[in-house]
Amino acid sequence: MEAEVIVVDNNSSDNSIEYLVPLFPSVKFIVNKENLGFAKGCNRGLAEAKGKFILFLNPDTLVPEDCFQQCTCFFASHPDTGAVGIKMLDGRGRFLKESKRAFPSPATSLYKLFGLSKLFPRSKTFAKYHLGHLNEKEDHEVDVLAGAFMMIKKEVLDKTGGFDEVFFMYGEDIDLSYRIQKAGYKNYYFSGSSVIHFKGESTRKGSMNYVRMFYKAMSIFVRKHYKGNRAGLFNFLLQIGILLGAVVSATGHFIRRIGLPLIDAGIILLSFWLMKNVWATWVRPETEYEQRLLWFAFPAYTVFYLLAAYFAGLYDKWYKRSELVSSTLFATIILLAAYALLPESVRFSRGILLFGSLLAFLFISILRWILIRSAVLSSNEHREENANTLIVGSPEEYKQTTALIKEAGLQEKILGRVAVEENDHAAVGNLQKIDELSLSIPFRELIFCEGVLSFSKIIQAVQQLSPGIRIKFHASGSNSIVGSDSRNTSGEAVSKENGYKLADPYNRRLKRLIDLFVSFFGLIIFPVHLFIVKKPFHFFANCFAVMVAKKTWVGYAMEEKRLPYLRKGVIACNGVALSLKQNLPLESLQMMDYWYARDYEPAGDLKLLWRMYRNLGG
Repeated sequence: MEAEVIVVDNNSSDNSIEYLVPLFPSVKFIVNKENLGFAKGCNRGLAEAKGKFILFLNPDTLVPEDCFQQCTCFFASHPDTGAVGIKMLDGRGRFLKESKRAFPSPATSLYKLFGLSKLFPRSKTFAKYHLGHLNEKEDHEVDVLAGAFMMIKKEVLDKTGGFDEVFFMYGEDIDLSYRIQKAGYKNYYFSGSSVIHFKGESTRKGSMNYVRMFYKAMSIFVRKHYKGNRAGLFNFLLQIGILLGAVVSATGHFIRRIGLPLIDAGIILLSFWLMKNVWATWVRPETEYEQRLLWFAFPAYTVFYLLAAYFAGLYDKWYKRSELVSSTLFATIILLAAYALLPESVRFSRGILLFGSLLAFLFISILRWILIRSAVLSSNEHREENANTLIVGSPEEYKQTTALIKEAGLQEKILGRVAVEENDHAAVGNLQKIDELSLSIPFRELIFCEGVLSFSKIIQAVQQLSPGIRIKFHASGSNSIVGSDSRNTSGEAVSKENGYKLADPYNRRLKRLIDLFVSFFGLIIFPVHLFIVKKPFHFFANCFAVMVAKKTWVGYAMEEKRLPYLRKGVIACNGVALSLKQNLPLESLQMMDYWYARDYEPAGDLKLLWRMYRNLGG
């Protein structure tokens, strides 16, 4: 079709403009020097657009080849149409209910606040906001279309105007959908085509930022379009929603960042105390345990347990039950070994220690289950770094994809290729019989190659897969593989530019252990530094800052958003104190940070710290 493509960059920090512009000379790029928000960014593109139809499309989407033609045909067959939305799927092919929505109201807010919309997802009354009673496989007239994919007649936008720029993010699509209806046109949900929308790229759902921005947008919409008592009631409910959302978000944030080890500590202490009472009552009633000894021993064992669990991986970002098992086993062995080294006078019972650990394991397992069910923690049993992977594509596409995975430094276990053509018998199986293949080959991940196989057929195929399979996509001519396992969190992109060793949780724990060891050792031999280290008292302050996780000894030379997160360093990865001015050009510093993150070795930090010891006073 005859069309133009306009890309608006809202001050991205990943050098995407420098990368994309040479690759797509036919695309018009608009570069904003600051993040203006979704509404302003779209309006800047709209001001340059010349087409009969305008499509606002999120960048985290994959569209089938015939999607736009089908949408324009829908306009032709429905003359009263002002705008068209589409059936959207997440990165695993599951339907996204925000594809069709009703306008927000006090009643729908109440049903959402009290969880009735989740209890009755198909109810015309309780699930009205997401129009749960309407079949997603059929076309419907709806109130609200999602801004992620919103095709609108240019003549309609000439009457209504573009997005209201008072909305920064969220709510602008509801507002524009409302104005389109007020102008006498209809909004339609079109089910004849589907797009993949990875979701979660702009802000994490459930985060404090999400709660604040979403409810602020709803409040703006209510003040703009609703009057009288209805508006007052709605705003009251919004304030309740903001308060509840803030409490839930803050609680979840506290648990994820700080509170989980504290809660675990309480559980472990409780488990030891309960087991001590059981032991003293039924197992060894003749033994009297000195309370002062227990007040010292149980907290000490709890600290050992948590440290062992931390370095065994229990507090990594993604929770897996196997990590809890290994953490408990590792911690219990460490505790029993330490117990054996203690003097006889401070020992009390190996049985309490062993069975207390097992009881703690049971309680912590139950807690994790509750936190996962309530979406406070993320669980992904299929998120192994070394996933069993099948690549769906031609022999040439298979070769290109495996080379890309190797260049990215990933370790997926490639089990073979899935053919896309029926007469291709040189593969482990065929896409048409993928369900049968899952019975004989234990794969957890599929990488779909677009090229021989169209995006249209890929999107159809992912909707038929079982829900436990991870999915990634590799587009022809690109140097990347993209995918997302969750509708609530950011997706991931695999390219020859990533595969950072510093992102590995094991390496991050070792880096933290090095920080603590150097700081502790530096503090206990502090008088020595007075004669060797420049600015020894600054070194002393740095030791404390690193110990309380305000700094790390070796950090990036620049503030890096695109690399794995690090706290501010005392020295940069090239050995220069961050308090001093770097003499290298910006590009060199960026590459130096990139190499440090990509090729990180814990021993490298130790060597650098030894070499730069005199300058650790920063």
